[in-house]
Amino acid sequence: MLEVIVDSIPCWILPVEEWTVLAERAACAAVEQTPHGEMLASPAAFEISVKLADDAEVQALNAAYRNKDAPTNVLSFPMLQPGFMEATGMADDGEILLGDVVLAYETCLREATEKAVTLEQHATHLIVHGVLHLLGYDHVEHEDQAREMEAMETHALASLGIADPYAEH
Repeated sequence: MLEVIVDSIPCWILPVEEWTVLAERAACAAVEQTPHGEMLASPAAFEISVKLADDAEVQALNAAYRNKDAPTNVLSFPMLQPGFMEATGMADDGEILLGDVVLAYETCLREATEKAVTLEQHATHLIVHGVLHLLGYDHVEHEDQAREMEAMETHALASLGIADPYAEH
């Protein structure tokens, strides 16, 4: 079972309950694209935290944890070491914290406007992207995973009725 906890600051407009539904759908769609899809039916509770923050908070996190003193659209903080899920066989019937995904409002809104999509669509894409990072996918350190991540994101978003964000317009 996948549990998604959402914390949102007021500028994200929609009520936290609506963001929670959106985040749950995005996280499930992302997980379904990976070999870890069985976690969705597992008796274990896999938990993801999604924080809808502002640029200032994300910039502070980016500076503290990545030595980059600038906001970015999404940050992911995995709680599990790579390979943990394969090693456990996901037989645990307790709670497993997968990690945190943090989005920056002003950056997300600007990017959504530039891409001519809604904030909700762009946030969905970024949550999918962030969840894939929590599951061990890394497009920065492992260039071979970049295309794989992009394909998984595209398929996950298509399952949610959202157009390919990487398609040329």
